[in-house]
Amino acid sequence: MNRYQQLDKRGKVALGAGVLAVVAVLALAITDPETAGDVFALIDGNLASAALRTAVPIAFAALGGLFAEKSGVINIGLEGLLIVSAFAGAASIALLTNDPGAASETMVWVGFAIGVLTSILLSLLFAVVTIDLEADQIIAGLAVWLIALGLGPFAAQVLFSQFDSPSVNTLSTVAIPGLSQIPVVGPILFDANPTVYMLLIAVPASWYFLYHTPFGQWIRASGENPKALDTAGIDVRRVRYGSVLLSGALTGIGGAALSLVLVGKFTGGGATIVNGRGFIAITAYLFGNYNPVGTFLASLLFATLEALQFRLQILGIGIPKSIIQMIPFVLVIVVLALVGRTRLPAAAGEHYDSGED
Repeated sequence: MNRYQQLDKRGKVALGAGVLAVVAVLALAITDPETAGDVFALIDGNLASAALRTAVPIAFAALGGLFAEKSGVINIGLEGLLIVSAFAGAASIALLTNDPGAASETMVWVGFAIGVLTSILLSLLFAVVTIDLEADQIIAGLAVWLIALGLGPFAAQVLFSQFDSPSVNTLSTVAIPGLSQIPVVGPILFDANPTVYMLLIAVPASWYFLYHTPFGQWIRASGENPKALDTAGIDVRRVRYGSVLLSGALTGIGGAALSLVLVGKFTGGGATIVNGRGFIAITAYLFGNYNPVGTFLASLLFATLEALQFRLQILGIGIPKSIIQMIPFVLVIVVLALVGRTRLPAAAGEHYDSGED
């Protein structure tokens, strides 16, 4: 199947999904007008704002995973990176201030930076193990997740005598004068948390960086044909190290945003505060076919489902959270089955030694 046939088939799938959605809405409106009116009332600017905030951890982690895999390093440890950055961000504020719930905005940003740095350091360890020591990338990624899954709650228990950190202050919403007064889109895009602005900048910046800069070209070549890149005189090892560290930085932003924007603390019970968002991020960049814009849209779709689930509960329409969490993975399976395989970079998961023939 050539590219144009694949795009045409994707369009047909999207059209089919849209038709089914319209039919479902009409059926609901006819059979239960009162409930339909309540559901329609939920689809407003507040839902869009909530979806954008909810998308931040998923989208940043997905962008991070995309860069690593584009360079040839499969990083399925995104869940672990989100856990350590969320914990480090909240814990550092709790340890550095007497009243973390009233911490200054500056201190919250300090905690945010510590969270991102922690994720980068764990990514560095992952890079050493997978690039220099040539460990299996899938196993190493699982190790990162499992280490973080145990380390976060354990450290919280040691430091705070419980699996959760104390509640901390969160980053304040910033309204852009003039733009925030624009009807409909103003309150959604220009009266938001700083991490939302960061995401809206990161998506086009990632696209431009990946497709229109020399280093972005090196990243793609490292994942597709590292031998050719090496022959051109570019150090494949350095490119992959840079990509993995960039993956850690982006995922760290998502994890810090989770504890210092969405929740206001680190919770270590069960699947922790992250609760599968790292694995949803993997489905997001697969669903988006390794394109930063498509990855963002997929993340926003999944985040909208999560935000809508909370609002439906207010109406007493109880949709189990496990069903909502299952949808991203089902969608990826459906897309791969109906549209065609999402093509991984040719050298993804393969080690490369510049001394190879």
